[in-house]
Amino acid sequence: MQPPIPVGTVLQNRYRVLSILGQGGFGRTYLAEDQGRFNERCALKEFIPPQGSDYTLNKSKELFQREAAILYQIHHPQIPQFRATFEENHRLFLVQDYVDGKTYRMLLNDRKVQGSGFSEAEIRSLIQNLLPVLAEIHGKGIIHRDIAPDNIILRRLDNMPVLIDFGVVKEIVTRFHQSLDSLETVSPTTVGKLGYAPSEQIQTGRAYPSSDLYALAVTAIVLLTGREPHELYDDHNLTWQWQQAAKVSPEFAAILNRMLSYRPGDRYASTAEVMQALQPLTDPATVIQASIPPIPAPSPVVSPPPRPAPATPAAPDVSHMQTIAIGRRPEPATSRTVSVPQHRRQTAPAVIRSSSETSIWDNPLAVLGIGLGLATVTGVAAWAIVSAVLNSSQPTPINSPTPTPIVSPTTTPTATPTATPSPIEYSQRLDLPETGELRVLQGHLKANETVVYVISAKQNQTFSAALEGEGVLLTVLAPDQKLAGERSDRVLAWQGVLPFTGDYAVRLSPVRGIAESDFKLNLSLQAAPEPSPSPSPSPSPSPTEPTIESSPLPLSLGEPLIVPGRADETVIKRYLVNVEPGQILSAAIVDGTAVTLNIRYPNGQLVENASMINNWQAQITEPGEYQIDVIAPQVTNFTLRILVKESPDQAGSGN
Repeated sequence: MQPPIPVGTVLQNRYRVLSILGQGGFGRTYLAEDQGRFNERCALKEFIPPQGSDYTLNKSKELFQREAAILYQIHHPQIPQFRATFEENHRLFLVQDYVDGKTYRMLLNDRKVQGSGFSEAEIRSLIQNLLPVLAEIHGKGIIHRDIAPDNIILRRLDNMPVLIDFGVVKEIVTRFHQSLDSLETVSPTTVGKLGYAPSEQIQTGRAYPSSDLYALAVTAIVLLTGREPHELYDDHNLTWQWQQAAKVSPEFAAILNRMLSYRPGDRYASTAEVMQALQPLTDPATVIQASIPPIPAPSPVVSPPPRPAPATPAAPDVSHMQTIAIGRRPEPATSRTVSVPQHRRQTAPAVIRSSSETSIWDNPLAVLGIGLGLATVTGVAAWAIVSAVLNSSQPTPINSPTPTPIVSPTTTPTATPTATPSPIEYSQRLDLPETGELRVLQGHLKANETVVYVISAKQNQTFSAALEGEGVLLTVLAPDQKLAGERSDRVLAWQGVLPFTGDYAVRLSPVRGIAESDFKLNLSLQAAPEPSPSPSPSPSPSPTEPTIESSPLPLSLGEPLIVPGRADETVIKRYLVNVEPGQILSAAIVDGTAVTLNIRYPNGQLVENASMINNWQAQITEPGEYQIDVIAPQVTNFTLRILVKESPDQAGSGN
């Protein structure tokens, strides 16, 4: 590894290094002044590529630039803006905004010294402020992969949390380190902090939006309890035991526990679902107010005369006083006078005086008026009954306004997700030359989209398809709409000799759980070899069905075995390893360009997510002789490292 850049060094005649902010296995972060932007402070992230062949170095640079360009597209005030990338003295740098503040790891340490911790309200606020940030990056098909207290800064300027250190660039370095170094890791990719990253990210290297939500929940309970993940996680039952060490409401605990579910399908699928679940906890007044019907406005019939303008707001009280006077004998004038404000007594005396002088039944005109009123009411009621019989549709408009405001808000959220998954498929025919020339296609796919490329090919031609990146998978179909061959369904790459003539299809679709993703597809078609003049038809089928050379390997528990070998497109090197339940089996290609592994169960079936990989590890549940196949598209020397060891549970129990 190259030494750190001395303080005071100016890079690109622009960035002056002030200090080192941090250092890790993937590189260093410097605090610098941007002399091209009025000495504005910025962060320089140095990416240290692995030492190896020129191909490895150039490939790592290419991927670094591509992933940095993806991150540059993110524009969110709570994510440091990516400014530029450059190379100097064989070092790769990424420039982004500097965030002045403390990480939540620093804040937690400060709280521990003071003997205090984070409250439920503080953590709810943290989650609510970070969910829009995750929604932004997930909408672009980007997963952070490394959420932890160390990677969240409380910005001093506005006390808002800022998300830093995306794991995308780290993943690039990991891919190359794995092919060059001797691995003791537990997964195909080591991006993500142990304890914070979920099992699917650690074991298979794949991450989804729910993976970030899992890491965010782990961060929350660490801040709530002041304890580290290994102190809160029960390895035997695969559950989190944290509620005894934190004071939170049962409702908030239930939300965090769902985010912490072991299986991705049991968690919230998106940030929108978490926001909806938190809403009743964060704003209970809104919920209570929504359940109380609004107070109806006073009827204009009983409003006071329009001449005095200030009398309008007093209309409800005057109306009530008139009703009391008619319905029952009025109270003494003194009690009414005390209860009525001074500004309302101007219109009230006439009503009070007239009702107190004599009974209404002693006035013939009043009795006549009441009789006429009753007759009018009776006539109106009779007219309403007759109208209801003649036209039964009139009651409908009376009831319809009631359900409309109630049903509409509840049905709107459910209608949105149901409309999005409608599948969309695009099809395009391609003409590939038979010279083996590489054809590169780039595009963008959403979760509900599929693109199909149709290629006309002939029997015995060699066809290859390979994707760069992990957001999209491909499936190769033969003209009969069946799989073109083994390992051709939802893989990153496929190559084989075509069995017959016709239209072959390459179907691309995003990985489940990813909202959208860019893709880069490499296609090539090689003409069938010219028949040999000597009548020897036997060699022709050999490329189609490579031979398998099996070799059992005697392994000592806990001791890695290094196996050198040579493979090509005509031979599959198969190594047989006997493993007991509970033991951990790992296999990795230490050396060998373009060499991949297939891991099979003892019955010969492929292990899930163990096809066309160069590193694999898992805890065995089914005993027997596992098959490790080494595959190469051309003559290649390789070195394979295999290890069988006890699981931590077995080692701890003394088995």
